[in-house]
Amino acid sequence: MKKFALGILVMLLATGITFAQVDRSKLPASGPAPEIKIGEAETFTLANGLKVFVVKNNKLPRVSFTLVLERDPILEGDKAGLTTFIGDMMMGGTKNRTKDQLDQEIDFIGASLSASATSVSVSSLKKHQGKVLELMADVLFNPVFPQPELDKLKKQSLTGLATTKDDPQAISSRLSRAVLYGKNHPYGESQTEQTTKNITLDDVKAYYQTYFKPNIAYLAIVGDIDKAEAQKVVNQYFGTWKMGVVPTFTYPMPVRAAKQAVALVDRSSSVQSVIDVTQPVAMKIGDADYISSRLLNQILGGGSASRLFMNLREDKGFTYGAYSSIDADKLVGTISASASVRSEVTDSAVYEFVYEIKNLVDKGVTQEELDKAKAELAGSFGRSLEQPGTVANFALNTARYNLPKDYYATYLQKLNAFTVADINATAKRLIEPDKFIITTVGNGAEIKEKLAQFGEVMEYDIMGEPAKQLVADAAMTPEKVLENYLTAVGGADKVAAVQTAKISMDANVMGTPLTIAFVYDSQNGRYGQKLSIAGNVMQKTTLANGKGSMSVQGNSMEMAPAQLAEAQLNSYLFPEAVYKQNGYTLTLDGLKDVDGKPAYKVIISAASGAKLINYYAQDSGLKIKYENPASGDTYYGDYQAKNGVLLPMSWTIKSPQIPVPLEAKVTSLELNVPITDADIN
Repeated sequence: MKKFALGILVMLLATGITFAQVDRSKLPASGPAPEIKIGEAETFTLANGLKVFVVKNNKLPRVSFTLVLERDPILEGDKAGLTTFIGDMMMGGTKNRTKDQLDQEIDFIGASLSASATSVSVSSLKKHQGKVLELMADVLFNPVFPQPELDKLKKQSLTGLATTKDDPQAISSRLSRAVLYGKNHPYGESQTEQTTKNITLDDVKAYYQTYFKPNIAYLAIVGDIDKAEAQKVVNQYFGTWKMGVVPTFTYPMPVRAAKQAVALVDRSSSVQSVIDVTQPVAMKIGDADYISSRLLNQILGGGSASRLFMNLREDKGFTYGAYSSIDADKLVGTISASASVRSEVTDSAVYEFVYEIKNLVDKGVTQEELDKAKAELAGSFGRSLEQPGTVANFALNTARYNLPKDYYATYLQKLNAFTVADINATAKRLIEPDKFIITTVGNGAEIKEKLAQFGEVMEYDIMGEPAKQLVADAAMTPEKVLENYLTAVGGADKVAAVQTAKISMDANVMGTPLTIAFVYDSQNGRYGQKLSIAGNVMQKTTLANGKGSMSVQGNSMEMAPAQLAEAQLNSYLFPEAVYKQNGYTLTLDGLKDVDGKPAYKVIISAASGAKLINYYAQDSGLKIKYENPASGDTYYGDYQAKNGVLLPMSWTIKSPQIPVPLEAKVTSLELNVPITDADIN
């Protein structure tokens, strides 16, 4: 220890620094940024145009081969979603192996093999290198594209799309892309049920035959392999791959909004608003503003110490997190700031987003903020170098973006050289604070008028299309909507005659069969609901004698007054017949688009504050949707007559508690039958 202290003293004296000169109240000044010694990738190109990068790393006996296609973005149009199927279809079997055989061979040697529309990659222990290259080449050159596999993928995709229709984050993403780029741009289009159904096996084959060509491909090899061995195996497995002409595409640069505006998707069941303040930016990796934009974004919203996070979360408490991004892309990038906030503070949150962005451009950053951002990005860059694949990615980027050979080796030097003036100039060049589109997904009835202060409010549907201009009957009232409904299902007299009901429904969630049972006893104010899996009751709700209870997997609890009031709103088979007499308040909130069908939105509120929302088709008068912020949405269809009244035989239930929409079908329906306590319980 004494020798260590003496060494420090000698070092200080040798540099002319005495203890009296050391100011311990300040952090030591940063030294010059070091030049990073990044192992260079060795390169070679095959006669067919395949460009290969080899990064030797023999610390572990592993190898990985990643093939990347460098093609232009494709506007898929009425086949949107096609490219999402390509990789899985290639993995669906080859001329030499079925899908199961391929999976088994990969698993047997503990390897990984995957494919996408623009890549094929494999990784394994060094001793299995020959085998995994054989499997990779088989997938790359011999896919058979089985029709059953496409049918399965399309079915899964349709299920996933149904889920995203009710996912605020997915809706926000579609909306932002649509308003930024337009639907006629590859970044702006969205996959739909119809475009998915349009995709054929011939489309998959045509894509593969058109784009999987070596002359637009890069192969990155990382691991326990040198250039000489790489040349041998690459020629062996990829040398006979035939070149081909690959189409190229150009697209106009999206134009920023002439002035600030708001794009809104009305999702009335939302208790939060998803906000994205965004505009396009022309910037790619290697541009003059690229590295300085990383620093700028780090200060604005790049982490938990950024201005947005500290303002909207730490100071205001509007959200769990607020972040920003400035993305670079060969075609077009984006500047974005986003958060999910409580509905009641939506306008306040938007105000803070706008303020922080404008303040950043107008008043700039501080030296302290810049120093901190440099330290954070330098640390992140350093940590990335711990991964051998990083060097390969650097080599790929250098080739793809035509970067200087020392671009990454001198990255920290370039990062450290930026001054406050440089960052402020970057902000003024890249950001136009008065030309952002503020996209918002939330309860339009609560937030639309408040958002008007930020610009014209344009409404869109959940797929990012301009909302249909629906024309409601000027004389329509909530009472008239309910009257039309009762008439549509058979008339008030027929409805009043139905006093009891037993309904059983079957459903399936990801292969698990469910049974849902309802018991209605309107005359005696009783109601029961059970959810069973394989005959075991998982969840139960009971209303009787003015009290309510809920049971989940055998654990029962009595309902609080607010819960009871909400449950009572749902305890009638035809609640429309008793809303008014039970003291509920009705509010008509206009004509809305429900999956392409115009429907009147009626809000039913109890004195306790409990409420539910129903939608009634404008043409038929039938109830087609029930909405509840807590439990989710239910869509009704396939109305059929039973004892003189129409009842929906098909329910689609979308709940936060289940991963995919629940498609339930009525299997048993009995009206005006005796109801016992056992039935209710």
